[in-house]
Parts: sequence; structure tokens; C-alpha cells
Amino acid sequence: MKLSSGITRFGRSGSCCVRTCWRIAGALAAAGLLLVAAIVPAHSTGQVGEPPVATFSFVACDTTAGVAGVIVASKFFAVGSVVPWGRGDVGAVATQAFCNTTFGPRGLELLEAGASPEQVLEILLENDPGRASRQVGIVDAKGRSATYTGPECMDWAGGRSGPGYAAQGNILTGPEVVDQMVESFLGTEGQYIGDRLLQALEAGESRGGDSRGRQSAALLLVATGQGYGGFNDVLCDIRVDDHPNPFAELRRIYEMWLPNRMITEGYTLVEEGRFDEAIRRGERAAELDPDSGGPYYHLACYYSRAGNEERAYHYLGWAIRLDPSLSKQAETDPDLAPLRGRTEWNTAMGK
Repeated sequence: MKLSSGITRFGRSGSCCVRTCWRIAGALAAAGLLLVAAIVPAHSTGQVGEPPVATFSFVACDTTAGVAGVIVASKFFAVGSVVPWGRGDVGAVATQAFCNTTFGPRGLELLEAGASPEQVLEILLENDPGRASRQVGIVDAKGRSATYTGPECMDWAGGRSGPGYAAQGNILTGPEVVDQMVESFLGTEGQYIGDRLLQALEAGESRGGDSRGRQSAALLLVATGQGYGGFNDVLCDIRVDDHPNPFAELRRIYEMWLPNRMITEGYTLVEEGRFDEAIRRGERAAELDPDSGGPYYHLACYYSRAGNEERAYHYLGWAIRLDPSLSKQAETDPDLAPLRGRTEWNTAMGK
């Protein structure tokens, strides 16, 4: 089996011996990692009566922000219910082609136990009779990655992996789909990981994407405790199950979700005293939702906490002109307390 940063294919079906997996498991067990149970079970090929999840996907991890994600598109109904898996502080997995859906949760368990992405692939594939038809991409929370394409995946099929990413696809128009996704992702370093993943997917589609056409797309982002109420790791879970242009629809929904996320992250950064970063988040939210008063109101709060009263008054006045109902919230908002009782305050409040 070849697991590398270049184009990868499973070159010798069934050639990895059981001893290899036992050596991996033994080494990990010696470090206190009990992985034997993950090696033993065999699974059916899952091919009878099931269409292949012909698709292209991108798995990535922002190790600085602690966010991992998977984005995927396919001529397959509800691809988001099958391919993407992730767990905060662990990593993310994409399982596709004639996919074995147990590879998602089992792969994450192995990563959490300390296995590297390459070791995870070795273990998952060793006793899988359908491995020649599988395709998998894995990135862990440290940015280590691996991708695998079985020799019986339908052409064009292949993948690339490197620090922080794994890109793969099957039944594509050609290798340029994967190459373009990688180039896009590497060329957008420094941007928010959700933006980078969306741009990578769109770049792949621009080079042909799934040779059969379009139907569904999905984006999953995970970060520890960043789900609703802090009760889980699901930061973003957007699924377009059946649409004539799932790429445009995925972007539309993403750009509805993103402003609220940027605002939430902004307040976290404010509490940490990282005001410039918070303000950039607020500006991004306002760009995405320019006709709503909310993002401007929160920008006013960020500037107020940063001690820049001039900019705070400016954005507060802008917010209230767009949404006068915000004036009631402003009267008691502790973040705006330094601004009250001045002429500029009355002007901003429209008094």
C-alpha cells in the first residue's frame, strides 16, 4: 500500500500482511493504546445494491484555530449523510467510493487513541474485503494526513495529501480536479478554514468535478466544545441533499451561517484581549450581511471594549439606522457602557 503526499493508489490488493497491523497495534499498545479490537472485525464490501459514492472531497485541519473539517460534492443523493466525519481535537475523515461508513467513527477512535493517519488506514483496510473499492482521506489535529484510493475505484480516481490536508475523488473528469482543489487550498492560507474548504470545492468543480454531474454537497466543521451550547463539537453541519446547483446552494447557506459564527468568535477574542482579530471577524460578518444592523452593532461593542470610542459611535449609529430596535439593547449593554452619557451617544442613538 502506498500512502504518501503524491497521487495514491492501492497497488497490491490484499498485500498488506496481518503481521503489519499487529506490529502497529503492538507499538501503540506499548504506549498504552488499546487498538486490537479495532483490527479484528471484518466488514462486508457493502457493494450489493449500493451505488458508489462517486465524489470529490477535501479534508483539512487548521491546527492554530483547532478546527477540522470535510467538504464534499457528488452526483449522489445526500452525500453529507455518508462521507464526512469529524471530532474536535482529533481530526476528520472522508470515506467514499464503495465506502465503508464504519471508517468514519473507527478512524476517529484510532486517531484519538494516538495512531497516525497512515497507521489508521493500515488498520482499517487490513481486514476489509472491500478495500480495493474504498477511498479514504484522513487529517488529524496535528495536521498529519493520508489519502487512499483502491485499485478498483472507477476512473478517474486518486488523491493527494500534505501537511493539513487530504484531497481525493473518484469518477472524476480527471486528476486536474484534485490538483486544482489542492492549489486553491494552499493559495488561501490565512483565511478562515470554512472559506478555504468552500473555495477548494468550487475550484475542483471548475475543472470538471464529478464526471456524472451534480446533485449534493456538504460541509462539516468541528472544534472541541464549539457546537450549540457547548455540548458537542459540531461547529458547522450544512447539507444540500438534492439541488441542480449544490455548489451555489452550499455557498448561500454557508454565508448565512458564517456571520453569526464570526460574531461569536469575535466576542471570544475580545475577552482574550485580541481586539484586532475580533474586529476583523466583525468586519467579515458585516461584509456578508451588509443590510442587517446586527454585525455593525457587535462591531461597535468590539471597538468600545478596545477603547476606540470614535469607531464605536460610528458603528453604533450605523447599526441603529438599519435596525432601530437595537437601541433598547444598547441602553443596557455592558460592552457599550463607556459610551453612554455623551453627546456622541445621543447622536448615535438617534435622539
